[in-house]
Amino acid sequence: MDFELTKEQKDIKKAAREFAVGEFTDVARDFDINETFPAEIVKKARELGLFGLFIPEKYGGPGFGFLEQAMVLEEFFRIDPGIGQQLSSVTFGAEVLLLFGTEEQKKKWLTPLFQDESIMGFAITEPDAGSDTASASTSAVLNGEEYVINGSKTMISNGSAGEFLMVFCLTDPDIKSRYGRHSIIIVETDRQGYQADPMHGKMGMRAADTCSIYFSDVRVPKENLVGVRGNGFMHLMKFLDYSRAYVAGHGVGLAQGALDMAVKHVKSRRQFGKNIGAFQTARFKIADMATKIEVARNSVYKSAWLLDHGRSDPMLTAMAKFFASHIAVEVVDEALQLHGGYGYFNDYDIERFYRAAKVLEIYEGTKEVEKMVIAREIMSK
Repeated sequence: MDFELTKEQKDIKKAAREFAVGEFTDVARDFDINETFPAEIVKKARELGLFGLFIPEKYGGPGFGFLEQAMVLEEFFRIDPGIGQQLSSVTFGAEVLLLFGTEEQKKKWLTPLFQDESIMGFAITEPDAGSDTASASTSAVLNGEEYVINGSKTMISNGSAGEFLMVFCLTDPDIKSRYGRHSIIIVETDRQGYQADPMHGKMGMRAADTCSIYFSDVRVPKENLVGVRGNGFMHLMKFLDYSRAYVAGHGVGLAQGALDMAVKHVKSRRQFGKNIGAFQTARFKIADMATKIEVARNSVYKSAWLLDHGRSDPMLTAMAKFFASHIAVEVVDEALQLHGGYGYFNDYDIERFYRAAKVLEIYEGTKEVEKMVIAREIMSK
């Protein structure tokens, strides 16, 4: 077993780190407080090829893999989760096109993400359908050569910033199986009847665009259907087997950033005549945090590596996502504890990381859903 990264992978990771330090550090707090979309940073990341790393070169992408994607996002979240989340979501849903789209669809929709400053998203969650995705009721009715879409989605990334969204729709309500009634359809956000309302007041990750969106007789050509009609739920599940591998990297990066802050603070903060870092209690906390991060990192890298070698493992991917998000919450809590009362104020970045951490256990599948996937895979063997 070879755990050594290639020179190219090390260079990519270093480039992502340098970019994040240089571009995020001085502005991250203001973006969070003002809930500002980091447009210029997205533009610079596009120029450097620092998102959508798993998208092949023939569609305009960097042409690397899911492991490189996970490593880059780890470095982004290490410096700021909010900006990191926005950069992570610029190509959110692209896996569906790669897995199930036609060659024409891939060229038409993926290439602009890297050449024309386009942004995409994936509209899945509804007000009454969160983890129970098969209950989604946003409808798409085929009328001649067009699908007519009606309904609403909530907590959607890039609802206002994106040029197009993959939309999970109910297309076959009369099918008996609740897992054979949905399809995925591409919707341009400038279509008549489309409305996006930015959602404000998020607990964390406020630099990332999040919206409620509404469809009122939105018409799109039937050619915008991705994959097989009625197979949308299965397409979505396959998508999650891929995306969770690098989304798990969000947790590793956030936890590592929190640990970095904690180490810096305990080395400089003096109490009882010595640095806090000299006390065994602080040292044991640091040791526990570092160990959890390393275990999580290994699970993330392994699950992403398997994907890049054509060996999708839904159980391992779910484990990586569950564990990395779980330890991120634990690590940032301990890191803030080591900051004491200072950590409670936004003069210290750990406060922002603390607020951001919890959603990692919710998006891309809650921790309870991840456990269901893990247990299902184990029990089916």
